[in-house]
Formats: sequence, structure tokens, C-alpha cells
Amino acid sequence: MDAYKVLLGEILVQRKRITREQLDAALKRQKEKGGIIGEVLVGLGFLDERDIVVALVIQCGLPYIAVNKYAIDPQIVRLIPRDVAEKEKVIALDRIGDVLSVVMCNPLSDEQKSSLEHLTHCRVATFISTKAEIEEAIARNY
Repeated sequence: MDAYKVLLGEILVQRKRITREQLDAALKRQKEKGGIIGEVLVGLGFLDERDIVVALVIQCGLPYIAVNKYAIDPQIVRLIPRDVAEKEKVIALDRIGDVLSVVMCNPLSDEQKSSLEHLTHCRVATFISTKAEIEEAIARNY
């Protein structure tokens, strides 16, 4: 995906969700062990998933959906096999024509989006939700 003008960590510091020192510690951990910065920050206990989702909404303008609160058509859900949904932390929400609305916890992954488009033969419109909300929706809908 295109580079964003403000990095996720900077948004979190500006919004006073984390300190500069916490961001530096997370970046150091990320450099050592890999992973995406949001997961590192949550793993270190500096934030919860919702803080990351809010920052991603600010950063990239993707809409947030509490997918665990939605009733989803079973035929739509099955466009993405359960094993893929569980592994990738995604769930299909709706389909209009050849556009499939997919809720994911990592909406910035062009690779994941392309893979889903290939799998479903649809163009994918991405929405964001927390990992826990997606896991709950998967458990309820498959």
C-alpha cells in the first residue's frame, strides 16, 4: 500500500496513547523479533487492540466495523473458507456485484488483499475491526 504521511506510532504518540519511550521500545523489539508495530505495542502491554484500530482508522481512513455485532449471510461468509478466515483473521461481510466487503485486522496488507481477490474472484473492499471481534464473528458464522 502507498506510504502514509504519518506513521502509526507517531499517531499514537500524538494522541497520547503511548509515550515516545514506549514507541522506541516497541520499535526496538520489532527490529529484533519482527512483526507489525501494532501487534508489538499490544504484546508489550502498552495498548489494547482498539487503540490500534482507532489509529489505523486515522492513518488510512478505512472504516471500522464491529463485525461481531453483524448478522452475515452464510453464503457470503463461505466465500472465504474457514481455514483461511481463521489463519488470516478476515471475514466476508457483504457482496455487491463483484465487490466483496471484507473485514480484517491488518487492512494495510496488499498481499493479503490480492490473495483474497484471487481466492474469491471478487474485488475486495476492506474494512477494519479488532482481532478479537473478527475471531468472535468467525466462531459465530462458520
